[in-house]
Amino acid sequence: MPEAKLVIVTGGSRGLGLAMCATLAHAGYAVLAVARQEGPALAALREQQPTIAFEPADLADLGALPKLVRAWRTRHGPVYGLVNNAGIGTAGVLATMHDGAIEHLMRLNVTSPITLSKYVVRGMMARSEGRVVNVSSVVANTGYSGLSAYAATKAALIGFTRSLAREVGPLGITVNAVAPGFIETDMTHGLEGAALGQLVRRSALRRLPDAGDVAGAVLFLMSDQARNITGTTLTVDAGTTA
Repeated sequence: MPEAKLVIVTGGSRGLGLAMCATLAHAGYAVLAVARQEGPALAALREQQPTIAFEPADLADLGALPKLVRAWRTRHGPVYGLVNNAGIGTAGVLATMHDGAIEHLMRLNVTSPITLSKYVVRGMMARSEGRVVNVSSVVANTGYSGLSAYAATKAALIGFTRSLAREVGPLGITVNAVAPGFIETDMTHGLEGAALGQLVRRSALRRLPDAGDVAGAVLFLMSDQARNITGTTLTVDAGTTA
C-alpha cells in the first residue's frame, strides 16, 4: 500500500484550518497541523484521525522557519502539499490603525506564508511534484470598508500565487488560491437579523458557504483531478460576488 502523501495545514487548530485537516485526513492524506497551540478541537479530531499530527509554531517568527521545516521533514517525511491558511483578520479604518498592527498583519498574512513556501517548495522541487494552496479572500477583489489593510494582504497572496505557479510549474508543482466569502458560523459570528439576512440575499444561492465547502475546494486542488490547474483562484462564496 503506498504511503500517504503529507500535507501541511497552517492555522490548523480551528475554523477553516481544522475543517481542512479533517477533510484531507478523511480522503487519505497524512496531515500536519501547524498552529501556536493545539486546542481542544484539534486534539479531539486527532483522537479520531490518527493520520493527523500536530506541530506548535509561531509563524510570525520568520527566522525560525528554515529550522522548523527541516525538523518537520525529519519527523514526518517529505511534504507533498502546503496550505497557507494561518492569518489574522485585523479590522479597522486605516487612518486610525496603529502602525504596529499593520506591520503584524503584513508579517503574518503575507511575509510568513511566502517565506514558509520558500523552504517547503525546495523539497517539492527536488521530487518534481507538489501542491501549494494559499487562502485568500473575496475582499481581495471586492474591497470592504474597514478591511483595507487586510484586503491588501489577501490581494498580495493572489499575486504571489500566480507568479510562484510560473516559477515552479515546469517542475510539476501547482500553486493555487482559494478565496472564501463570508463563511457561516465563523465570519458571521455576531451577525444576526437584518445584517445576516442581507448577506444571504446577496448570494446567488441564497445561503452562505461553510468551512467544509472551503475544505472541499482545497481537497480538489490537492488531488490528481487538479493536476492541470495552477495559478488560479477558486472562489467559494455561494455566488455572493457572481
